[in-house]
Amino acid sequence: MMKKKLLIAGLLLINGASYAQNNWTLKSCIEYGLKNHRSNVVYANDKKAADAKAREALAAYLPSVSISGSIDDNLKVQETVIPAGIFGDHDIRVAFTKKFNTNPVAQLDQTIFDQSLLTGLKANKYNRESADLNVQQNNETIIYNISSAFAQIFVYREQLSLLHTNLDNYHEQMDITSQQVNRGTVLQKELDKVTVDYNNTVSKIHVAESNLTLSYNQLKYEMGFPLTDTITVDSVEAAKAFNNLAIAAPDANTFSAANRLDFRISQVNEKMLAIDEQRLRNGIYPRLTAYARYGAVGYGDNLNESFKSLATYSAIGIKLSIPILDFYKRNAQSSQAKYKHLNAIEQLKIDEGKYAMEYQNARTKVIQEQGNMDNNRRNIELAQSVFTTTNLQYQKGTTDMTDWLNAQNSLKEAQNNYLSSVYNFFLARIDLEKAGGSLKTFYLAL
Repeated sequence: MMKKKLLIAGLLLINGASYAQNNWTLKSCIEYGLKNHRSNVVYANDKKAADAKAREALAAYLPSVSISGSIDDNLKVQETVIPAGIFGDHDIRVAFTKKFNTNPVAQLDQTIFDQSLLTGLKANKYNRESADLNVQQNNETIIYNISSAFAQIFVYREQLSLLHTNLDNYHEQMDITSQQVNRGTVLQKELDKVTVDYNNTVSKIHVAESNLTLSYNQLKYEMGFPLTDTITVDSVEAAKAFNNLAIAAPDANTFSAANRLDFRISQVNEKMLAIDEQRLRNGIYPRLTAYARYGAVGYGDNLNESFKSLATYSAIGIKLSIPILDFYKRNAQSSQAKYKHLNAIEQLKIDEGKYAMEYQNARTKVIQEQGNMDNNRRNIELAQSVFTTTNLQYQKGTTDMTDWLNAQNSLKEAQNNYLSSVYNFFLARIDLEKAGGSLKTFYLAL
């Protein structure tokens, strides 16, 4: 019986195929989460925003048309003085406008050359790439969180199974000891000792049941599954996945920081900073734009007359803008962008070493936790053997209650240590996949 429980406890990683509504494997939980978690909407919107930002940058190099108009009511018409001697001996005051003045204008502008703007357009590619990488990183987060929650459920279920087995042992011992008390062969305090441990185990079962419910809620949350609906996970068909997992552990020589999405996102950010630095430097070049303008001007003593007397006009031209006195501002901005870019390059080197260290540490922890799990598995078998022998001796009267309780407590401790090591091994294994940037590969291999 105990070996069967140990086999079930070892089957932590689930090799799921297709899933049914009431029988979820780890793979089917992840599949559901990748499709239904609400964060998918957030990152999908970020991707659409990146596309819109690219269109915005491109639009600055496309023709733009604007229409404007004005109506002036000259409450007091401005007059101009014609000096004496031109049309007579005295100054003449003349108004060159009327009370109402209307001026509708339509203008088309087209950028012909703007090196700074052309450089900025290069960032569109990296904006889209960054959005795509963020989507992939969110998927990895979903895989990691669901795997962790799934493991927690498994451990609490196994804990409940072992606690109920221990409860049965205590109940059986209480019946035997109660008969012995009635016959007067043992004292009441011996029965009380067993009863105390029995009641403690009942309390632990209540706590484990509560923890299991919380773990199910956590799993449903990480999946984007309705919290009010019931979900049952499959923790039986896992032998193949567990055995293959140890074989498929990444080798230390295969690690590459470029496999990690956070490193690749940093690489994209570094490229964008390089473009920003170049864009600011290119602000020194002249800007050339063309325009075409069509409008009309009307004057009148009343509003209607100003519209009826509209006289049209049109013009085309080229405008050249050469920045001269903004050198200090532009140079300061360019210097800031330069040092941000240099820092990003250095940070990439720092991160590369950091990620290599994290991978090596995660790999070491997997090996350590696997050794702990194997050792605790053997230890629980020994504790079970000792308890079985002690239980028979107690029934034959060759040992006392203290030895029986000590053997039972040793078995409980071994069980707790084993469950803890199984959970720690699972998390260490997932952390190794995360550190190696292979969480998606891990999921696809389930």
